[in-house]
Amino acid sequence: MNVGIYVNRKYLPEDYGGLYRSVGAKLGSCGIGCREVASVGELDGIDVLAVLGGDGTILTVASECARRGIKIMGVNYGHMGFLAEFEQEKMDDAVALLCGGNYATEKRSMLNVEIGGRNYLALNDLVVHRSIYGNKYSNTINLSAAIDGSLVDNYFSDGIIVSTPTGSTAYSLSAGGSVLTPDLDAFLLTPLCAHSLHSRPIVYSGRSELVIRYEKENTAVNVSVDGIVIGEFKGSMTARVTKSEHFTEFIVSGKVNFFDKLLSKLSKWSR
Repeated sequence: MNVGIYVNRKYLPEDYGGLYRSVGAKLGSCGIGCREVASVGELDGIDVLAVLGGDGTILTVASECARRGIKIMGVNYGHMGFLAEFEQEKMDDAVALLCGGNYATEKRSMLNVEIGGRNYLALNDLVVHRSIYGNKYSNTINLSAAIDGSLVDNYFSDGIIVSTPTGSTAYSLSAGGSVLTPDLDAFLLTPLCAHSLHSRPIVYSGRSELVIRYEKENTAVNVSVDGIVIGEFKGSMTARVTKSEHFTEFIVSGKVNFFDKLLSKLSKWSR
């Protein structure tokens, strides 16, 4: 087995090299190859990627790991750490789990987003939101959403969030969306500041196709996938959202209960 170590240097101390050497030595003693991964372009040949950072750090590599079938072992060096199985003080436990080979894995569903002639993968969410820059600025936008060809609603709002169960504890939760347990085959459509009392979050089947459309001259919408703006679409936009054939696979200890973790993290968030 070959393990890569991907770090967010913003969260790690300047002497993180010592941590890397220590982890590498422990894995080497178990016959496991180990090397530092500085970018997603260096993922080839890796079986497991140990990600040291916050949730955003994991999101930056999740789609490329999913495409390559690379398992992710998250160690939280950030703030919330919803996606990480281990806190930083449990780094030795994480290494021991890899050495023992007796770990379990958990597969998380992803969105496939087809927009502008390109396809994107999202572990957390797709966000279509009003433009707040330049002469394309818009106070509100009118988005239509259809599931399997049937109109769900026309949303006069700041935008729409489409999230996976994993992403339901992120931006969608802040916007009033429900929490979905990771094992559900479902996605969540959450309007952003809708100008209608009947516009509410909707949970829909993971087997369905969601189509979001926007058409209005002289204004624009921005589109983000897992927190990264992929483009500004001027005048018109169509996004087709389905469940991806790819998935993000996390290494887990089997000792962390979802609801225990949810309560702990949300309590931390409220402080």
